[in-house]
Amino acid sequence: MSVNVETRVVGPGSDERLDDAWELKETIRGAEGVLKQRHGFFADAYRRSTVHLLVDADDNLAGFAAVRRDGYILFLAVDPAYRGEGFGKRLVATVADEHDSVTCHARATNDNALQFYESLGFEIKRRIDTYYEDGGDAYYLKLGDDAGLASKLSDLVRRR
Repeated sequence: MSVNVETRVVGPGSDERLDDAWELKETIRGAEGVLKQRHGFFADAYRRSTVHLLVDADDNLAGFAAVRRDGYILFLAVDPAYRGEGFGKRLVATVADEHDSVTCHARATNDNALQFYESLGFEIKRRIDTYYEDGGDAYYLKLGDDAGLASKLSDLVRRR
């Protein structure tokens, strides 16, 4: 399936597409047992972030990345129906284009996320025990110490 999506940016302080992002996050949580944040936490973090949205021709949310000013990815989610199209990579490349450093946390048991981030050049910097509210452990990841990796990732996505 080849899908065209439009990229939109929601600036800090906005609720635009918050409900859609929450619904997508909850769909993934129900299916995969990850992204377990409470609504209040999620909504506050969303409003404080720059959010990159991928929206299809029917105005459906295909994915999003909520990012702090320092390049830390708070949330990255791609609708399961749109996976395999490079949209997650595209979202990370957008963040890498705009920040000198890109970092995130991933649940230690979330093998899919860890494989995804490592395939893009992220490195595990440390493990944090009981990082999540439910007691789950996390890895702190950073997109390579070499700034050239961010450029390489951006170039890779542009060639798609």
